[in-house]
Amino acid sequence: MGLMDGKVCLVTGGASKPGLGHAIAQKLASEGARVIVTDMDAEGAERTAAEIRAAGGQAESWRQDVTVESEWDATMERIKAQYGQLDTLVNNAGMVILKPIEDFTLDDFNRQMLVNMTSVFLGTQRAVALMREKGTKGSIINMSSVAALVGVYAVSAYAASKAGVQGFTKAIAAETAKQGIRCNTIHPGMILTNMNAQASEQNAEEYEAITSAIPMGYMGQPSTIADAALYLASDLSSYVTGTQIVVDGGMINN
Repeated sequence: MGLMDGKVCLVTGGASKPGLGHAIAQKLASEGARVIVTDMDAEGAERTAAEIRAAGGQAESWRQDVTVESEWDATMERIKAQYGQLDTLVNNAGMVILKPIEDFTLDDFNRQMLVNMTSVFLGTQRAVALMREKGTKGSIINMSSVAALVGVYAVSAYAASKAGVQGFTKAIAAETAKQGIRCNTIHPGMILTNMNAQASEQNAEEYEAITSAIPMGYMGQPSTIADAALYLASDLSSYVTGTQIVVDGGMINN
């Protein structure tokens, strides 16, 4: 038996490979979950789902813009109609704008908050409603970052969005604990993903300074984040809510 047998899981931002959503979707499916992979990149999301099916897992993909309220409503209605329940939501979709404060525009800041913070609010709100309706003791996993915990040069708006995710998650955990709905954050450090590769192209000098400060001496693999997500999604963490798991090679302790 797998740790996620019989559970229905939604993973947003699952198209990019290598990426956290891609790795998390694969991990949950490998433990028996029925996984829905969403992304604005519909073809990429389907590639992730196809890989899961090819490996013997259960997955399908839908296009979704996580910043649009009506698309969250449609996604949850589709899950309710097709599966009857939602056991796990992984709010993974996100982006990073890597600039020093003097170069940020208001549009940059607003876009960063919309994609990383507002989308988490929308998804969490809808997931809580469906879990409460069905009496599901579910798990909501919101992706934060070490940037929410320690000062990192040139990621001020990103840090603000991820700190917002952390505080929001703790509040939701308090609101939903009596229904057995758990809400936690994962705080990745420097992980080998396409998003980090894009950030390095935006500001190679600062990116190199950040990666050189990792005490373990190397960037982590997406699978390390997927392992943390499996723990929080499964019954192994049945008494864990309102907390954070930091997976960073020792960055914030340096």
